[in-house]
Amino acid sequence: MRYTEVVTQIPAENAELIRRILGKGYLELRLTRLAVDEVPELATRVKVEVTESGAAATIEGDGVGPIDALWGALVGRYAKEYQSLKTVQLAGFTVSAAIESKVRRAGLDAMATVEVAVVNSDGRRFAFADTSRSVTVSAARAVIAVVEYFVNAERAFVTLSHARKDAVARGRADLVARYTAELAEVVRSTSYAEIIDTLRKELA
Repeated sequence: MRYTEVVTQIPAENAELIRRILGKGYLELRLTRLAVDEVPELATRVKVEVTESGAAATIEGDGVGPIDALWGALVGRYAKEYQSLKTVQLAGFTVSAAIESKVRRAGLDAMATVEVAVVNSDGRRFAFADTSRSVTVSAARAVIAVVEYFVNAERAFVTLSHARKDAVARGRADLVARYTAELAEVVRSTSYAEIIDTLRKELA
């Protein structure tokens, strides 16, 4: 079955900036397999297989419902290294169906869009969406998009901070101005983490 690509509803220029800063160091997360075992209204267990910039990884987690289980599994894994994920809060989850996209079975195979909304530690809202014929697959890919975005935003902020320090040490006022402007943009897409807070204070 073919699915559409993940659509992340965030400022395009910001996502592009983060990708440019990290270059080959950008962490690409792609869903390759998903298994959901659910006892209705009691417990859900998920097993998610992803590629991390080409390397395979298997992540498992539990929750009350698929979204809770997916969120706990994915955020739990990556928050161990990227502390800012711990302060990203799930703010909303919606599903909408495009019935006109049906091809058979009275619309039961219609394309569905899953949107996952989150807020960072500054209260800024971000929306991530995916469209496919599988609600659970789209939900998983939307949550993966959240993780990918905030992981890379944190990495980009740290990378820029080190680059700015180096530019200051070398007396490159032109680069200092550039990195400072880019830091001001990228920091809006991060969430609280001790390392980010420390670097922000150094810039103040």
